Amino acid sequence: MSPPSEPPRQECGKVLVAGIGNIFLGDDGFGVETVRALAGRQLPPHVEAVDIGVRGVHLAYQVLDGYDTLILVDATARGERAGTLYVIEHDSADAGEPHGVPLDGHRMTPDTVLALLGTLCAGTGGQPPRRTLVVGCEPASVEEGIGLSPPVSAAVPEAVRLIEELLRADEPGESAPRATVGEAAK
Repeated sequence: MSPPSEPPRQECGKVLVAGIGNIFLGDDGFGVETVRALAGRQLPPHVEAVDIGVRGVHLAYQVLDGYDTLILVDATARGERAGTLYVIEHDSADAGEPHGVPLDGHRMTPDTVLALLGTLCAGTGGQPPRRTLVVGCEPASVEEGIGLSPPVSAAVPEAVRLIEELLRADEPGESAPRATVGEAAK
């Protein structure tokens, strides 16, 4: 008699972790630096970490390849102390046309990318990700200059840990916290 077999594991859907931002504008490079650090880690085979930088249109088209979850990593000004981390769950019901915002392929915010994605999905019959999260970091400065400020640089390892935690918890029915303040801000 053979031992009982384990129930089949449910395969996770494809996940895209996209670092966005401009490395020539100080802390705006947070997303790019975080994804570079994440790419050096052991990621599950269904997870792809990509440095998108300022190519928002490219990101919107890449998402059409069929991802279950999209995690955008970006500098996100919300009025807290520099280095504060946030996890924001995007509500696809709010997606739509970018209201009065011209599409500039090199200056697209996550909202603009998601609105473009909605338009592309409608035009192609594609499906947007089931779940979209933004892992953001409060910037100290987005002025011209290369390199992150000390509080934002210190937040990068915490953001990597946070993304890894989100990847482990990304199962149907799970929900991310609406906003998370990381210890890196202290």
